[in-house]
Formats: sequence, C-alpha cells, structure tokens
Amino acid sequence: MRLRAEGLTLAYDEQVVASGLGLSIPDGSFTVIIGPNACGKSTLLKALARMIKPKAGTVYLDGEAISTYSTKEIARRLGLLPQSSVAPGGISVGDLVARGRYPHQRLLRQWSTSDEQAVVEAMRRTGVDGLANRLVDELSGGQRQRVWLAMVLAQETSILLLDEPTTYLDIAHQIDVLDLCADLHEHQNHTMVLVLHDINHACRYATHLVVMRDGEVIAQGDPAEIVTADLITDVFGLSCRIVPDPETGTPMMIPAARASRVLRVTS
Repeated sequence: MRLRAEGLTLAYDEQVVASGLGLSIPDGSFTVIIGPNACGKSTLLKALARMIKPKAGTVYLDGEAISTYSTKEIARRLGLLPQSSVAPGGISVGDLVARGRYPHQRLLRQWSTSDEQAVVEAMRRTGVDGLANRLVDELSGGQRQRVWLAMVLAQETSILLLDEPTTYLDIAHQIDVLDLCADLHEHQNHTMVLVLHDINHACRYATHLVVMRDGEVIAQGDPAEIVTADLITDVFGLSCRIVPDPETGTPMMIPAARASRVLRVTS
C-alpha cells in the first residue's frame, strides 16, 4: 500500500493523542475515518501528510519513510486539504487554484503550458471554471470548498487527504462535496482519505471505513461488514439501530428515541 503508518505515537507538546497507532490505506479506496471528538482523527491525518512529526513510529509513502522526502516531493505525491482553510484577502479563484502548482515549480522551471492545463482541468472537474475571475471572499461556503478542492487537484496527485471537508456546509452542499469526492474516486482513480463526523455519510460513501476511539483504531473494513449497533454504542456511547439505507443499501444509523434512551438509563 502506498500510504501506511506503523507504531505511531502522536502528541501536542506533552499531551499524547495516540500511541502505537498503525494504519494502512488501501490503494484506490475511498477511506473515511470516523470517531468521537478528540479521538485523534485529524491528528492522524496530519501525520500521514507530515504536517506533524510523530514522537515515535513511522509513516511510509511509496515504500519510503515520509520523513526522507522534501516538502515539495511530498506535495507531488499527495494532496492535503486541512480544516478551515483561509485564502489570502483579495485573491481570485484562478490565482488560488494556481497555487496548487507550486510543488512543480523549480528555479529553472517556472509557469508552463502544462501548469495552465492542470489548473484549467482542475477547475473544470470541480465545476468552478466559470468563477476564475471572482474573488474567493465573494463565494458561498460550498463554492469555496470546491475551489479548495480544485487547488488540491491542481497538484496532480493521486492521493487526496481531506480533513472534514463538509464542516460548516448545509446538507445540500455537504452532499454536493461528497458526490464530487466520489466522482474523483470512481472516475479519476484517486485514493481518497476523508475525516468525517457524520456516520451515515461515512457509510454511504466509504469503501473502507476506519473507526477510532481514544487514539486507537477500533475497527476497519467495509462499512457493511463492520458497522453494528454494538460498535456505535461502544465507540460513541449512543444507543441506536442499524438499518439498510433505502437509497443505497449501505448501513444507516438511527439513534434510539429520547424516551427509549431515558428508559435504559433509569432502568
């Protein structure tokens, strides 16, 4: 597998978030990482992209320790869209997407026809080609998220890491962004790794689901094979039922009604 981690200890200063963490991302998968708040999901994603350095353990990219690569070389191999990306004030959509070509720039190789083609294609695939001259500050949340995706796509990497890409979006724009990610996975052969909070979205879109709790991977695999009511209760402390999604047949989590939860607590 092109991207994997072994024996990771992840920490902020002296606060350990995860210890002995191991994970392999199946090539060509749509992998979604879920788990409670503060369980280490985003921290793990940052470690996979070398945004943070593990206290112990190793992340491997294409068979080599990711620490051996230059920053530009990593950016030519995988793209990362972090939470709450902030664009410089007054920047146009076209200029922001063009920044995705930075990893391909060198002292003796500046902007080229291939760079221009990559930017145009990234904007076309994300449906923002008509916004090239608009200021990013003027766009809606859903439009901005598509622009950020276009910037990552302009890097022309086959592995994309997206940290909670649907945060702050209304339900229609959440589905819009996830459908776009699914299209990139199915039709453009991208390996997608997303951190999500919504369990039902994760089950609907993921081909490989990673469930975390307290810095550990509790379960991973096909959502249809691993998602059970017991797993959800164990990880999230929530009583629920798992039923087939009427649209896709994938697992769908239905929380127990309040009256039912109260009865269980008091009985």
